[in-house]
Amino acid sequence: MPVVNRRDCLAALAALGLPAATSPARADDAALGLLRRGGAVLAMRHALAPGTFDPPGFKLGDCSTQRNLDDAGRAQARAIGQRLKAAGLVPARVRSSPWCRCLETAELAFGRAEPWAALGSPHGGAEATNAQSLAQLRAGVQAAVQQGGGRFEVWVTHMFVLNDLVGANTASGEGLVLGLDARSQPHVLARLAG
Repeated sequence: MPVVNRRDCLAALAALGLPAATSPARADDAALGLLRRGGAVLAMRHALAPGTFDPPGFKLGDCSTQRNLDDAGRAQARAIGQRLKAAGLVPARVRSSPWCRCLETAELAFGRAEPWAALGSPHGGAEATNAQSLAQLRAGVQAAVQQGGGRFEVWVTHMFVLNDLVGANTASGEGLVLGLDARSQPHVLARLAG
């Protein structure tokens, strides 16, 4: 997947009548404007969860065996939700990786979470399963874009999933506003700080 360049971002913002983002606050304004317009996905990495990877033998559905959000992560998730709510933005759908840190991020930020296996971490998964998940995610972005009309979805997932989907690294709690490029492939339109 191509990495988004500044020229493409500026063109997308200009087409929407939004100012070019030159600071984090303006970048957030641009991201919020794109969500308000709809036909997009806010794909975000889960909030702060200390450590890396899950412990050996972790089990989905058993949060005591996984790496989870800490107090700072829970506060970060709430702040993300409050920022969207203050902007008058309510997602039509909130989907999440079935990992506890993603589900908790979604629930604290948006009050709900629909587990979706395609958003799960690709680590430890079979290559065929990972390819199938990416195909489902690409189709999901296309479906969300076609909905348009002020409607957007939120997906809470992992850094590796976002990197595989659009070639972008993300910080904890950071969101990528996704649309489609000229080839109808998922494309980063803007970033929303975590």
